[in-house]
Amino acid sequence: MLKADKWIRKMCLEQQMIDPFVEKLDGTGKVSYGLSSYGYDIRVTDEFKIFTNVLGAVVDPKEFDPKSFVDFKGPVCIVPPNSFALCRSMEYFRIPRKVLGLCIGKSTYARCGIVVNITPLESEWEGHLTIEISNTTPLPAKIYANEGIAQLIFLESDEVCETSYKDRKGKYQSQKGITLPRILAGAAR
Repeated sequence: MLKADKWIRKMCLEQQMIDPFVEKLDGTGKVSYGLSSYGYDIRVTDEFKIFTNVLGAVVDPKEFDPKSFVDFKGPVCIVPPNSFALCRSMEYFRIPRKVLGLCIGKSTYARCGIVVNITPLESEWEGHLTIEISNTTPLPAKIYANEGIAQLIFLESDEVCETSYKDRKGKYQSQKGITLPRILAGAAR
């Protein structure tokens, strides 16, 4: 059996599971990213959608109103107090059929009251991750672009799943950029 970091490296090099792939943890003077002991620390790009109440929009996943956020591009994003922002991973993922990815926020941000939320990376899902960053504090919070934001933990099954995300034509398959909520016609999801 391969050690976790060797298994992830092998999956990345042979199946392009993570692109670009950084083969070791890089954290000098920045929030770390790259291959760690049992996972992979992902980076955030410099593009953000910061939620605002300026125009009185309501956040509704079935009828998402783009007036509920402002677009921002830059090296540092300031997330307002008790608010959140959407961004995307720098890395593009191709999850193998026998693998599931789980995301956990980095402790550096968690210790500042910043919560990172990403849903699981299902088997055969591919794309850039859309990341939600919540600032739970009463103070503005800085998020640094091109640095670490969360850690992914990968689990490999002994068997191939019966139906993958790709098989069921998941609505977020092959997403690029920051992807807003989608509801499929006739679906109750």
